[in-house]
Amino acid sequence: MPSGSIELVNVTKEYQVCGTRKTAVNNVSLTIRQGEFVGLVGMNGSGKSTLARLINGLIRPTGGRVIVNGLDTGDNNSLQAIRSHVGMVFQNPDNQLISAIVEEDVAFGPENLRLPAKEVQARVDWALQAVGLVELRHHAPHLLSGGQKQKVAIASALAMRPDHLILDEPTSMLDPAGRQELLETLTILNKQYNITVVLISHYMEDMVRANRLLVLDHGAILLDGVPGQLFAAPEELARVGFAPPGIVRLVNNLRAGGYEIDQGIDTVQELVETICQLSR
Repeated sequence: MPSGSIELVNVTKEYQVCGTRKTAVNNVSLTIRQGEFVGLVGMNGSGKSTLARLINGLIRPTGGRVIVNGLDTGDNNSLQAIRSHVGMVFQNPDNQLISAIVEEDVAFGPENLRLPAKEVQARVDWALQAVGLVELRHHAPHLLSGGQKQKVAIASALAMRPDHLILDEPTSMLDPAGRQELLETLTILNKQYNITVVLISHYMEDMVRANRLLVLDHGAILLDGVPGQLFAAPEELARVGFAPPGIVRLVNNLRAGGYEIDQGIDTVQELVETICQLSR
Protein backbone atom coordinates (compact mmCIF):
# COMPACT_ATOMS: atom_id res chain seq x y z
CA MET A 1 0.00 0.00 0.00
CA PRO A 2 1.38 3.47 -0.86
CA SER A 3 2.80 5.40 2.10
CA GLY A 4 0.39 7.97 3.50
CA SER A 5 -2.67 6.49 1.84
CA ILE A 6 -6.16 5.48 2.91
CA GLU A 7 -7.26 2.02 1.86
CA LEU A 8 -10.59 0.27 2.22
CA VAL A 9 -10.58 -3.44 1.46
CA ASN A 10 -13.98 -5.08 0.91
CA VAL A 11 -15.50 -2.84 3.58
CA THR A 12 -19.09 -3.38 4.68
CA LYS A 13 -20.91 -1.59 7.48
CA GLU A 14 -24.28 -2.77 8.76
CA TYR A 15 -26.58 -1.33 11.43
CA GLN A 16 -29.48 -2.74 13.36
CA VAL A 17 -32.54 -0.57 12.68
CA CYS A 18 -35.76 -1.58 14.44
CA GLY A 19 -34.64 -5.18 14.51
CA THR A 20 -33.64 -5.17 10.83
CA ARG A 21 -30.08 -5.15 9.49
CA LYS A 22 -29.40 -2.21 7.21
CA THR A 23 -26.31 -2.06 5.00
CA ALA A 24 -24.90 1.48 4.91
CA VAL A 25 -21.64 0.63 3.11
CA ASN A 26 -21.61 -2.39 0.84
CA ASN A 27 -18.33 -4.17 0.02
CA VAL A 28 -16.33 -1.06 -0.90
CA SER A 29 -12.70 -1.32 -1.97
CA LEU A 30 -10.94 1.99 -2.46
CA THR A 31 -7.49 3.58 -2.27
CA ILE A 32 -7.02 7.33 -1.72
CA ARG A 33 -3.42 8.45 -2.11
CA GLN A 34 -1.67 11.17 -0.17
CA GLY A 35 -2.33 14.59 -1.70
CA GLU A 36 -5.47 13.72 -3.66
CA PHE A 37 -8.50 16.02 -3.61
CA VAL A 38 -11.40 13.59 -3.70
CA GLY A 39 -15.03 14.62 -3.99
CA LEU A 40 -17.58 12.13 -2.65
CA VAL A 41 -21.20 12.71 -3.60
CA GLY A 42 -24.38 10.75 -3.06
CA MET A 43 -28.00 11.24 -2.22
CA ASN A 44 -29.22 11.18 1.40
CA GLY A 45 -28.80 7.67 2.77
CA SER A 46 -26.16 6.67 0.24
CA GLY A 47 -23.57 5.97 2.98
CA LYS A 48 -21.37 9.08 2.67
CA SER A 49 -21.19 9.93 6.37
CA THR A 50 -20.72 6.29 7.35
CA LEU A 51 -17.78 6.06 4.97
CA ALA A 52 -16.23 9.18 6.51
CA ARG A 53 -16.50 7.79 10.03
CA LEU A 54 -15.04 4.47 8.94
CA ILE A 55 -11.95 6.23 7.59
CA ASN A 56 -11.44 8.13 10.83
CA GLY A 57 -11.99 5.06 12.99
CA LEU A 58 -15.01 6.58 14.73
CA ILE A 59 -16.86 3.42 13.73
CA ARG A 60 -15.56 0.06 12.60
CA PRO A 61 -16.57 -2.03 9.63
CA THR A 62 -18.79 -5.06 9.96
CA GLY A 63 -16.60 -6.71 7.38
CA GLY A 64 -13.34 -5.88 5.59
CA ARG A 65 -10.50 -3.61 6.67
CA VAL A 66 -9.81 0.14 6.77
CA ILE A 67 -6.10 0.99 6.73
CA VAL A 68 -4.78 4.53 7.22
CA ASN A 69 -1.06 5.19 6.73
CA GLY A 70 -0.45 1.49 7.29
CA LEU A 71 -2.54 1.33 10.48
CA ASP A 72 -5.66 -0.81 10.79
CA THR A 73 -8.71 0.84 12.40
CA GLY A 74 -9.57 -2.56 13.84
CA ASP A 75 -6.53 -2.34 16.13
CA ASN A 76 -7.39 -0.51 19.37
CA ASN A 77 -3.75 0.42 19.85
CA SER A 78 -3.72 2.28 16.51
CA LEU A 79 -6.83 4.43 16.91
CA GLN A 80 -5.15 7.42 18.51
CA ALA A 81 -2.48 7.52 15.82
CA ILE A 82 -5.09 7.10 13.07
CA ARG A 83 -7.12 10.03 14.38
CA SER A 84 -4.00 12.16 14.41
CA HIS A 85 -3.47 11.29 10.74
CA VAL A 86 -7.12 11.98 9.78
CA GLY A 87 -8.76 15.28 10.65
CA MET A 88 -12.58 15.41 10.63
CA VAL A 89 -14.82 18.42 9.99
CA PHE A 90 -18.57 18.03 10.23
CA GLN A 91 -21.62 19.75 8.80
CA ASN A 92 -22.47 22.19 11.59
CA PRO A 93 -19.46 24.22 12.79
CA ASP A 94 -21.32 25.35 15.93
CA ASN A 95 -21.19 21.75 17.16
CA GLN A 96 -17.39 21.78 16.94
CA LEU A 97 -16.60 25.13 18.60
CA ILE A 98 -15.88 24.82 22.31
CA SER A 99 -13.96 27.95 23.36
CA ALA A 100 -14.74 31.65 23.68
CA ILE A 101 -11.74 32.75 21.61
CA VAL A 102 -10.73 31.51 18.15
CA GLU A 103 -7.10 30.72 18.96
CA GLU A 104 -8.11 28.90 22.15
CA ASP A 105 -10.40 26.70 20.10
CA VAL A 106 -7.61 25.87 17.66
CA ALA A 107 -5.20 25.17 20.54
CA PHE A 108 -7.56 22.73 22.28
CA GLY A 109 -6.40 19.59 20.46
CA PRO A 110 -2.63 20.12 20.73
CA GLU A 111 -2.97 21.13 24.37
CA ASN A 112 -4.72 17.83 25.09
CA LEU A 113 -1.71 16.07 23.60
CA ARG A 114 0.32 17.81 26.35
CA LEU A 115 2.66 19.34 23.81
CA PRO A 116 5.08 22.07 24.92
CA ALA A 117 3.57 25.56 24.88
CA LYS A 118 5.88 26.70 22.07
CA GLU A 119 4.80 23.76 19.91
CA VAL A 120 1.12 24.46 20.59
CA GLN A 121 1.58 28.11 19.66
CA ALA A 122 3.46 27.19 16.49
CA ARG A 123 0.66 24.83 15.45
CA VAL A 124 -2.03 27.42 16.16
CA ASP A 125 -0.13 30.08 14.20
CA TRP A 126 0.33 27.75 11.24
CA ALA A 127 -3.28 26.52 11.21
CA LEU A 128 -4.72 30.04 11.38
CA GLN A 129 -2.37 31.18 8.62
CA ALA A 130 -3.34 28.21 6.45
CA VAL A 131 -7.05 29.07 6.57
CA GLY A 132 -6.60 32.85 6.51
CA LEU A 133 -7.89 33.63 10.00
CA VAL A 134 -4.85 35.20 11.64
CA GLU A 135 -6.58 38.56 11.99
CA LEU A 136 -9.54 36.95 13.76
CA ARG A 137 -7.54 34.92 16.28
CA HIS A 138 -8.79 36.97 19.26
CA HIS A 139 -12.44 37.07 18.13
CA ALA A 140 -15.31 35.11 19.62
CA PRO A 141 -16.20 32.19 17.32
CA HIS A 142 -19.95 32.58 17.85
CA LEU A 143 -19.79 36.10 16.35
CA LEU A 144 -18.21 34.92 13.08
CA SER A 145 -19.98 34.13 9.82
CA GLY A 146 -20.85 30.54 8.95
CA GLY A 147 -17.92 30.28 6.56
CA GLN A 148 -15.52 31.71 9.14
CA LYS A 149 -16.78 29.29 11.78
CA GLN A 150 -16.17 26.40 9.41
CA LYS A 151 -12.63 27.69 8.86
CA VAL A 152 -12.09 27.68 12.62
CA ALA A 153 -13.21 24.04 12.67
CA ILE A 154 -10.77 23.27 9.86
CA ALA A 155 -7.96 25.11 11.65
CA SER A 156 -8.67 23.08 14.80
CA ALA A 157 -8.28 19.90 12.76
CA LEU A 158 -5.12 21.22 11.07
CA ALA A 159 -3.52 22.01 14.42
CA MET A 160 -3.29 18.26 14.95
CA ARG A 161 -1.09 18.14 11.82
CA PRO A 162 -3.12 15.53 9.92
CA ASP A 163 -2.09 14.02 6.59
CA HIS A 164 -5.73 13.70 5.51
CA LEU A 165 -8.74 15.95 6.01
CA ILE A 166 -12.26 14.51 5.77
CA LEU A 167 -15.09 17.05 5.51
CA ASP A 168 -18.65 15.79 5.86
CA GLU A 169 -20.95 18.25 4.04
CA PRO A 170 -19.14 21.35 5.36
CA THR A 171 -20.81 23.68 2.84
CA SER A 172 -24.44 22.67 3.40
CA MET A 173 -25.12 25.49 5.89
CA LEU A 174 -23.22 28.21 4.01
CA ASP A 175 -24.38 30.85 1.55
CA PRO A 176 -22.86 30.81 -1.99
CA ALA A 177 -20.10 33.28 -1.09
CA GLY A 178 -19.16 31.35 2.04
CA ARG A 179 -19.20 28.10 0.08
CA GLN A 180 -16.80 29.42 -2.56
CA GLU A 181 -14.46 30.85 0.07
CA LEU A 182 -14.35 27.53 1.89
CA LEU A 183 -13.67 25.61 -1.33
CA GLU A 184 -10.81 27.98 -2.15
CA THR A 185 -9.34 27.31 1.30
CA LEU A 186 -9.51 23.56 0.75
CA THR A 187 -7.80 23.94 -2.63
CA ILE A 188 -4.96 25.86 -1.00
CA LEU A 189 -4.56 23.25 1.74
CA ASN A 190 -4.43 20.52 -0.86
CA LYS A 191 -2.07 22.17 -3.33
CA GLN A 192 0.28 24.07 -1.03
CA TYR A 193 0.47 21.66 1.89
CA ASN A 194 -0.18 18.32 0.12
CA ILE A 195 -2.98 17.50 2.55
CA THR A 196 -5.36 14.86 1.28
CA VAL A 197 -8.87 16.32 1.06
CA VAL A 198 -11.98 14.14 0.98
CA LEU A 199 -14.94 16.47 0.50
CA ILE A 200 -18.34 14.89 1.07
CA SER A 201 -21.39 16.66 -0.31
CA HIS A 202 -24.64 16.24 -2.17
CA TYR A 203 -23.95 19.44 -4.14
CA MET A 204 -22.27 18.65 -7.44
CA GLU A 205 -21.16 22.31 -7.62
CA ASP A 206 -18.75 21.59 -4.74
CA MET A 207 -16.89 19.04 -6.85
CA VAL A 208 -15.41 21.22 -9.58
CA ARG A 209 -12.16 21.74 -7.64
CA ALA A 210 -11.60 18.04 -6.94
CA ASN A 211 -9.22 15.99 -9.06
CA ARG A 212 -11.18 12.81 -8.43
CA LEU A 213 -14.90 12.23 -8.04
CA LEU A 214 -16.62 9.28 -6.37
CA VAL A 215 -20.37 8.79 -6.68
CA LEU A 216 -21.89 6.64 -3.95
CA ASP A 217 -25.22 4.89 -4.39
CA HIS A 218 -26.85 2.55 -1.85
CA GLY A 219 -23.53 2.08 -0.07
CA ALA A 220 -21.53 1.18 -3.17
CA ILE A 221 -19.25 3.22 -5.42
CA LEU A 222 -21.12 3.66 -8.69
CA LEU A 223 -18.67 6.00 -10.45
CA ASP A 224 -15.00 6.82 -9.87
CA GLY A 225 -13.10 9.15 -12.19
CA VAL A 226 -11.89 12.61 -13.11
CA PRO A 227 -14.72 15.12 -12.55
CA GLY A 228 -14.51 16.56 -16.07
CA GLN A 229 -14.89 13.10 -17.58
CA LEU A 230 -17.87 12.23 -15.40
CA PHE A 231 -19.47 15.62 -16.07
CA ALA A 232 -19.21 14.81 -19.77
CA ALA A 233 -21.43 11.74 -19.24
CA PRO A 234 -24.58 13.33 -17.72
CA GLU A 235 -26.68 10.25 -18.38
CA GLU A 236 -24.55 8.30 -15.89
CA LEU A 237 -24.96 10.97 -13.22
CA ALA A 238 -28.69 11.16 -13.92
CA ARG A 239 -29.04 7.52 -12.90
CA VAL A 240 -28.47 8.55 -9.31
CA GLY A 241 -30.26 11.89 -9.42
CA PHE A 242 -27.33 14.18 -10.23
CA ALA A 243 -26.44 16.55 -13.05
CA PRO A 244 -23.15 18.29 -13.91
CA PRO A 245 -22.62 21.61 -12.10
CA GLY A 246 -24.38 24.62 -13.60
CA ILE A 247 -21.09 26.28 -14.58
CA VAL A 248 -20.06 23.15 -16.48
CA ARG A 249 -23.39 23.00 -18.32
CA LEU A 250 -23.09 26.68 -19.22
CA VAL A 251 -19.54 26.26 -20.56
CA ASN A 252 -20.64 23.25 -22.60
CA ASN A 253 -23.56 25.20 -24.09
CA LEU A 254 -21.27 28.11 -25.00
CA ARG A 255 -18.76 25.75 -26.59
CA ALA A 256 -21.57 24.11 -28.55
CA GLY A 257 -22.53 27.61 -29.74
CA GLY A 258 -19.08 28.17 -31.20
CA TYR A 259 -17.33 30.01 -28.36
CA GLU A 260 -13.71 28.97 -27.82
CA ILE A 261 -13.86 28.46 -24.06
CA ASP A 262 -11.61 26.19 -22.04
CA GLN A 263 -13.58 23.24 -20.72
CA GLY A 264 -11.59 23.39 -17.49
CA ILE A 265 -13.24 26.63 -16.33
CA ASP A 266 -14.97 25.98 -13.02
CA THR A 267 -15.94 29.37 -11.59
CA VAL A 268 -18.24 32.17 -12.75
CA GLN A 269 -15.42 34.69 -12.36
CA GLU A 270 -13.15 32.71 -14.69
CA LEU A 271 -15.94 32.42 -17.24
CA VAL A 272 -16.70 36.15 -17.13
CA GLU A 273 -13.02 36.99 -17.62
CA THR A 274 -12.78 34.56 -20.53
CA ILE A 275 -15.85 35.97 -22.26
CA CYS A 276 -14.55 39.52 -21.78
CA GLN A 277 -11.26 38.54 -23.44
CA LEU A 278 -13.09 36.93 -26.35
CA SER A 279 -15.15 40.07 -26.93
CA ARG A 280 -12.12 42.33 -27.24
